[in-house]
Amino acid sequence: MPSPSSKAQEAREAVAGRLREMRLDAGITGRELAVRCGWSESKSSRIEHTKTPPSDADIRAWCTACGVPEQAEDLIAANRQADSMYVQWKRLQRTGLRRLQESGVPLYEQTQQFHVYCSNVVPGFFQTPAYATALLTSIARFRGTPDDVSDAVTARMDRSHVIREGDHRFAVLVEESVLRYRIGSAEVMSAQLGNLISVMALPSVSLGIIPFTAPRAVWPLETFTIFDRQRVHVETLSAAIKETEPSDVALYLKAFENLKEVAAYGADARALITSAFNALY
Repeated sequence: MPSPSSKAQEAREAVAGRLREMRLDAGITGRELAVRCGWSESKSSRIEHTKTPPSDADIRAWCTACGVPEQAEDLIAANRQADSMYVQWKRLQRTGLRRLQESGVPLYEQTQQFHVYCSNVVPGFFQTPAYATALLTSIARFRGTPDDVSDAVTARMDRSHVIREGDHRFAVLVEESVLRYRIGSAEVMSAQLGNLISVMALPSVSLGIIPFTAPRAVWPLETFTIFDRQRVHVETLSAAIKETEPSDVALYLKAFENLKEVAAYGADARALITSAFNALY
């Protein structure tokens, strides 16, 4: 299976190819296109060869110059989708962390069924303010983003209202290691572990914990969230990845179902959380 970055590049090349075909169908050269659009000939070449991503305005100008302005909106939509498939964190977080937290609110509020798998940190939905502060502070320092951690934590807490309000359901799996990784002080972790036990009681939440000793059919994976079985968001160290192809979404759903089979629930899950709590002191 192609990597997410290569698939994103293929999507960008498809948009560039459609623009080139449009110019050829219009019977004009790159130079003539540039004259009609009011930019340099080199810009036309860079767009066609995916060296420069076109803006919405560029695509509208291109379509108008080729005599097919009605095709602009479809191309803009395809270009935006290609641009969002694989986005480096340094681009998403260049203005700080608050805006990124807020940008996900519409999708969270629209989604009815969440499938969440976390192998490294407590899911954002379940984080306490202190845990979120410790985590986002480390992210801001590591990536050198503007320091808006306090505002970002507030936005993250506001975003988490979906676990208690509206018609949403959460199937969540975390590795036992998540309970043991020390994010913040012992006090921060003890409060966070206590919060996990609290959210387990919510009718909208199914929380499974995969024990260290569980016989595995699927190895520990990168953190991912599936929204209504239609799209997947994957988090790597360098980039945020969005998968929307049905075959890719099905692959993550299959992994989730395999991981769910070895997870502990109910009293067994609470025992794992309690064990991690006792190990703090």
